[in-house]
Amino acid sequence: MAYRGLVSLNAIVDIDYSRVERYLRDFLVHELEESERRGFVLGLSGGVDSSTAYALAVRSFGRDRVMALIMPDSNVTPKVDVDDALSLVGIYGSRYNVIDIAPIVDVYKGTLPLYESDDLDRVPLGNLRARIRMSILYYYANKLDYMVLGTGDRSEYLIGYFTKYGDGAVDIAPLIALYKSQVRRFALHLGVPERIAFKPSSPRLWPGHMAEAELGVSYEDVDLILYSYIDLGVDKSEIHGVTGIPEHVISRVIELYERSHHKRAGVKIPDITPIRELMIKL
Repeated sequence: MAYRGLVSLNAIVDIDYSRVERYLRDFLVHELEESERRGFVLGLSGGVDSSTAYALAVRSFGRDRVMALIMPDSNVTPKVDVDDALSLVGIYGSRYNVIDIAPIVDVYKGTLPLYESDDLDRVPLGNLRARIRMSILYYYANKLDYMVLGTGDRSEYLIGYFTKYGDGAVDIAPLIALYKSQVRRFALHLGVPERIAFKPSSPRLWPGHMAEAELGVSYEDVDLILYSYIDLGVDKSEIHGVTGIPEHVISRVIELYERSHHKRAGVKIPDITPIRELMIKL
């Protein structure tokens, strides 16, 4: 598809967020009724995505049907993130627990023969933190008969910027309908403080971990490129012309998208036809 015209961030963010809220609220209500569960549990980090998902859930179901888990690693997580998460609980008033996962991480480090040091094991240790949080969320979900509410956005989902079977392991993920730049505006609509809505994104999987530094590209560029490529159908050779974004940045984002298909595809299984043919003897 040949697209004619310029693409700006305004085309992405200038949408009716009241309609977005109604649409996502209806989605959550339907899915919770279908599941026959009693409410939602989510990890509240103090970042924009989890804060937005939390605000949406409480506004949709009330404070008594939402459980927020604040799960810092006291060796890694900045105090400001915990303070921001606690401030949101103060605003929206749901039940919550603060669980320091540092002692759990230390047990893993002392148990796994392959562990060498925090520096040498930075990435696998960071992903382990995400998977520990997932395990705790599902413990609470089982205990309370709740669903695990995902907090990821469309930008990070499409470029694979999430931990498989960590923050990517959830029951329902409403914000995957929205790009990061849209989530920031939606957060303001829901009443999330501006300092949180526009806080620089970070998974905080290791000390000093910042998302855009790791990715090597801004979320605004990610959103413009994905919007052009996926939603508008602009050929990747033409994206520079309609966005003005440098070619090397475009190539980086498209590569992240194409290389992360496996993270969105779920478990790969073989075709069962040959096995079925062995079992069915006519």
